Amino acid sequence: MAEIDDLSFETDNVVAAKDAEDKIFESSNAVVSFVSERFKRAEDAREGDEERWLRAYRNYRGLYGPDVQFTETEKSRVFVKVTKTKTLAAYGQIVDVLFGNNKFPLSVDPTLLPDGVSESVHINIDPAAEAGLDSIKTSFTDSPPKPYLIGPDTELKPGETLRDLQKRLGGMEEKLAPIGEKLIEGGGGTATTVTFHPAMIAAKKMEKKIHDQLTESGASKHLRSMAFEMALLGTGVMKGPFALDKEYPDWDEEGEYDPLIKTVPATNHVSVWNFYPDPEAASMDDAEYTVERHKMSRNQLRGLKNRPYFMVDGIEQAIDKGADYTLKHWEMNMEDDDAKHNATERWEVLEFWGFVDIDILEDNGVSIPKELKDLPEVNCNIWCCNGEVLRMVLNPFKPARIPYYAVPFEHNPYSFFGVGIAENMDDTQTLMNGFMRMAIDNAALSGNLIIEVDETNLVPGQDMSVYPGKVFRRQGGAPGQALFGTKFPNVAQENLQLFDKARVLADESTGFPSFAHGQTGVSGVGRTASGISMLMSAANGSIRSVVKNVDDYLIAPMGRAFFAFNMQFDFDPDIRGDLEVKANGTESLMANEVRSQRLMQFLGTVQNPALAPFAKMDFIIREIAKSMDLDPDKVTNSLQDAAIQAELLKNFQQPPPPPPEQEGMGPAAPPSGGPPQAVAGADAMDATGGGGGQVGTGMAPLPGEEGFTGNVA
Repeated sequence: MAEIDDLSFETDNVVAAKDAEDKIFESSNAVVSFVSERFKRAEDAREGDEERWLRAYRNYRGLYGPDVQFTETEKSRVFVKVTKTKTLAAYGQIVDVLFGNNKFPLSVDPTLLPDGVSESVHINIDPAAEAGLDSIKTSFTDSPPKPYLIGPDTELKPGETLRDLQKRLGGMEEKLAPIGEKLIEGGGGTATTVTFHPAMIAAKKMEKKIHDQLTESGASKHLRSMAFEMALLGTGVMKGPFALDKEYPDWDEEGEYDPLIKTVPATNHVSVWNFYPDPEAASMDDAEYTVERHKMSRNQLRGLKNRPYFMVDGIEQAIDKGADYTLKHWEMNMEDDDAKHNATERWEVLEFWGFVDIDILEDNGVSIPKELKDLPEVNCNIWCCNGEVLRMVLNPFKPARIPYYAVPFEHNPYSFFGVGIAENMDDTQTLMNGFMRMAIDNAALSGNLIIEVDETNLVPGQDMSVYPGKVFRRQGGAPGQALFGTKFPNVAQENLQLFDKARVLADESTGFPSFAHGQTGVSGVGRTASGISMLMSAANGSIRSVVKNVDDYLIAPMGRAFFAFNMQFDFDPDIRGDLEVKANGTESLMANEVRSQRLMQFLGTVQNPALAPFAKMDFIIREIAKSMDLDPDKVTNSLQDAAIQAELLKNFQQPPPPPPEQEGMGPAAPPSGGPPQAVAGADAMDATGGGGGQVGTGMAPLPGEEGFTGNVA
């Protein structure tokens, strides 16, 4: 769990609109009107999107909309929920990418090229570049920048080098003293030595903190909800990080409940139905404002009083005016039972993030900082309910940002909202339903006889129902057959063939073939192991763009937001540095066995001494662990431990010293003749069990010596 007791999320530079008596503004109607107008504009702009989402929802649930009219001859109302199958398949793949290794696909690394002392706390200078420090020093003499450090004396003084500044500020040398000589700045002593520079250590600590914060805030639950709406409706929305007071259960020695309250950075899933972005924006990058619509109970409204800068009087007045929440048309179409909402009191709360005219803020008591007074608009956060302002503050984040992330399943360049699985297969879903209904209706007709009755041959008033053992009474003397049976032709098979064709079209339109989510019936190359691997690899190609959208629109910007959040509100110097956040979702998409094979091949390649200096061995080992579904933090050493382990292995691998020579004598020479001699210390038995120990080669007799049997030329 992250240590966040010392975090200060609300600082003095948060400018809030409230007076000494905490009264409601006299001209608050102007603020409410401004927010309501922005909300109405965004609501009108997305009417077409709401209809698409409603149709997608019905296709997922297997419900026919009011636009579908059945004739009297159509008896079947079957709905084949292929949309649900495809949506859940896409949802499962997205979740596998997000949580495949039990960790969020997010990493923090040092920047390859630090931008300078103004953006780098941990200054890491190559000793070979010391000659160029004079030019760097000169460039900072006029207006020396300040690094991300808290405290005085952070400027570069005249005549001082960057390394002098680092030593004067202290910090990392003392903090990393336990590592000692294992700490290396820049390149290692050998080609494959693990590098321990302060920026790398800060990056890993920042990465761990962000992962801990995501875990502590329950981000996995909210991300799964986001992924589902993203796959079904085409867009998923996340919010965060924002400060949240979290209660941790605790009991004292006497059994009294005394919970611990901590302020933590939290994330939350925002339903796309309650998200109203700037209608002129194509993405969150160019959105000037967003509005989130909340549905709150009386208790939830009063709970806002405990959050910073919410106005108690405004909340109470909004409650006293009575519940004002009304169902939208899409809510009434989505609910199975509308009556249950009539007895529940709810309030509609609008949360606005975006630019507001500075005149409106000043008229409502907001003190604008001097550096912002010349701007026509400033970024704010405003909460409204029932015509009352509940909260109004300047955007507290530095740099200012709107804390929402809209992720498209399939990017639509002409709309803010993306395209989902249900929309892509809308037509094929309609075709499949039609063909299946016709097949069922035809099967019902062809499976029973159609009875013709000649009533002139029967006694009047008889029951015309037909069943086994039925008796019909004929009129006397009336000739001919009274009952005739006709069989309706069976064309259900043709309809089912058309259904299969439509299903193939659904596979092509969505990019999720049936075999990818367990559908059998694959023939040809798909019956072999290698063929299945090829088909699955091809299926992954369609999801790769989706995962890339998750990386670009969610993981990377939310990771950067957490990084900025910690840099702004967490004053731990160990996590500060010139760092960058990376999203790794696309990397985790590749099949683990393929990645593991390629990594092992690459590892074998870089064993070449000529290529070894260019390989990052620590990174390769961690990636191999990931490809095997192992946690790299548990099965691999840290940078410090790796260096210590390498030193220990080096000592164990030293060759044994040669045996000492006897004084006055050199190494024992083999005998010049005679039988082989046993080696001292050899076993009494040889490998065959015949004894004699090891057998020596001896010396061959020369020509003229006893025992020579060769020919002499």
